[in-house]
Amino acid sequence: MARVGHDHAHGTRSAAQRPRLALVLALTVTVLLVEVVAAWFSGSLALLADAGHMLSDTFGLAMALVAVTVAQRPSTDRRSFGYHRTEILAAGLNGLVLLGLCAWIVYQAVDRLGDAPHLDSPVMLAAGALGLVANVVGLLVLRAGAKESLNVKGAYLEVVGDTLGSVAVIVAAGVIWATGWYAADPVASLLIAALILPRAISLLREVVDVLLESTPSHVDLDDLRRHVLEVEGVVDVHDLHVWTITSGMPVMSAHVVVDDAVLASDGGHGVLDSLRGCLADHFDVAHSTFQLEPAEHARTERHTHH
Repeated sequence: MARVGHDHAHGTRSAAQRPRLALVLALTVTVLLVEVVAAWFSGSLALLADAGHMLSDTFGLAMALVAVTVAQRPSTDRRSFGYHRTEILAAGLNGLVLLGLCAWIVYQAVDRLGDAPHLDSPVMLAAGALGLVANVVGLLVLRAGAKESLNVKGAYLEVVGDTLGSVAVIVAAGVIWATGWYAADPVASLLIAALILPRAISLLREVVDVLLESTPSHVDLDDLRRHVLEVEGVVDVHDLHVWTITSGMPVMSAHVVVDDAVLASDGGHGVLDSLRGCLADHFDVAHSTFQLEPAEHARTERHTHH
């Protein structure tokens, strides 16, 4: 029986995004300060809601930067996979903060619907326009990284929500300026909350999938099993698992039953080479471990997984 692990140093894909995250964080903090001041002078809840979302973004982006940095620490005997999961924890905390923000916005907006206060719409409009420009820049900066890292995706989704929130502020300010209908402000606030909520839920769902070690969505386990069984000399495969350590780092382990004659001829080296080639050609798996078992030994095992 041979037990072989394929191991090498892994760097998270989001590490390369640190300068971009820092730039977007600086932009977000600047717009946050402007919107808080503008909300104070204009009395706009929509602007304050957008500023609140900016505050959560500031917190989220800071967490993302810290998580990316911590995740690069080397593995230890205590934490053999290193600190990569800190990125997932940061993304989960981001999602929870967004849910809390939604609840606060809805509470304040409903309270104002019946008695909307007078607002300074020009100030509200100018601050909304500034926020929109900054958010569009942030989206362009983070767009590529959001496809590679769940942590960066969390930051990207927050900026998406901010962008839509800025549009809602601008539209509400325009309606108030043109018609004097001040209820447009709490209505815009509710719209901002509605835009944030599905993104928060989507992010949390992905985080839960990683923490529960679900099979990555891009991996078809039946297809993977079929490819393994097609390797010459392989009789069966069991205890097949694929899960994700962090974004862009799927791992896999399996017990592979090999014909006794194959093991006798070369110790299973040919089978291992074929299995690795199969994974490299058909599946994006960063780390794979195969336990080769002779057919006679496999029949004596108790299989708790298939």
